[in-house]
Amino acid sequence: MKLLDLPTLLQNNPYPGRGIVLGMSPDKEHALTVYFIMGRSENSRNRVFVREGDELAIRLHDERKLSDPSLILYRPSATVGNHLIVTNGDQTDTIVSALMEDGSFVSALNTRQFEPDAPNFTPRISGMMCFDQEAASIQMGLLRAADEEGLACDRLYYNYPALPGVGRFIHTYETDGNPLPSFLGEPRQVEIPMDAAAFSQSLWNSLHPDNKVALCVRRFHLQTQSSQYWIYNRHTR
Repeated sequence: MKLLDLPTLLQNNPYPGRGIVLGMSPDKEHALTVYFIMGRSENSRNRVFVREGDELAIRLHDERKLSDPSLILYRPSATVGNHLIVTNGDQTDTIVSALMEDGSFVSALNTRQFEPDAPNFTPRISGMMCFDQEAASIQMGLLRAADEEGLACDRLYYNYPALPGVGRFIHTYETDGNPLPSFLGEPRQVEIPMDAAAFSQSLWNSLHPDNKVALCVRRFHLQTQSSQYWIYNRHTR
């Protein structure tokens, strides 16, 4: 399957919403995770990414402008043993708790559903990369409203080998709209280049200038388990 160019995908989509990429560097030495958020309202745009310890955190840019903290402030990433987790909501905590209690990515997400923000019913998207000395793998989950009224939930799970130079990309919305149309299809297969710094800058430049809020790219060395971060914010904190 031909690999897609992620910057081009972003340039051609004014509002993918929140997006996750999990992949492997071409030299097979690093895992690469990408998480970005976009926003149309002042409340959604009033956020910044910060690194706290060895994880990513979401904080307010201006606390005076906060109108509703629900659904916008959460832990977007976590590392549990040999698992890297990235999600677009507080299901990060659900997955972490499940893994700590001998549960699984799927068993955790089976207890959750899409966000209660009618009429959009924003999908919950989640990704987890597992790595060991033998191989690495990627799991992704999409919890999406099954009907316009939000009465039922589609729970879709995907399992992939982590291949060198290949990433999987999932996002919340197909594009802009009212209501916002949920992501359709399977996570896209995108190219992961060797130069993570240039890749990060290209992604930030490719997100719609009016709607982008923050972007984080993390490169995780599989042997040393050390991380490098590239963080971009609409606002300076």
